[in-house]
Amino acid sequence: MRQMAAGAKNICMITLDPPEFRHLTDHPEKLPILAQWFIEEWAPWYGPGGAGDAQQDLLDCDSRDRLPICLIALNADEELLGAIALRDTSVGSELGYGPWLAGLLVTPPHRGKGVGTALVAALEREAARLGFDAIYTSTDTAEGIMRRRGWQPVGAATSLRGEVEVFRRALDGRAM
Repeated sequence: MRQMAAGAKNICMITLDPPEFRHLTDHPEKLPILAQWFIEEWAPWYGPGGAGDAQQDLLDCDSRDRLPICLIALNADEELLGAIALRDTSVGSELGYGPWLAGLLVTPPHRGKGVGTALVAALEREAARLGFDAIYTSTDTAEGIMRRRGWQPVGAATSLRGEVEVFRRALDGRAM
């Protein structure tokens, strides 16, 4: 907690530690809960009868230097706050673009607190580190984050949940 003087009054501000971002491959113990969250969030794909396999998709993120990769956000107590992936394909890859920011997920108690935005920024830095000059995403839930971070709409695609907007983010070395 920080105190800031404002004239004759003292104002108390609680500041939360920013999340720490790590590669999922370094924290395999987080995989089972994350797989369950993926199944719950994207039930048409990962749920019963869906074509996806959340556990295998996350196991495939076993590198820091080749796709797919998955970053996780942890608080100071190592509590899992959310995750994000960079993949070769995702909803919208039929448009011929890539690579793809995918699987952006923040746990409900931590939504609206900047964790999603911080995960996107961390993945942008990671994609730039890997040498990509642009990345893409499709979303029906995070359009606001993408627009605020300078992502540009480039089209639309259809997911199992309906139409999604496709965005592009240039990674030109500017501060991200």
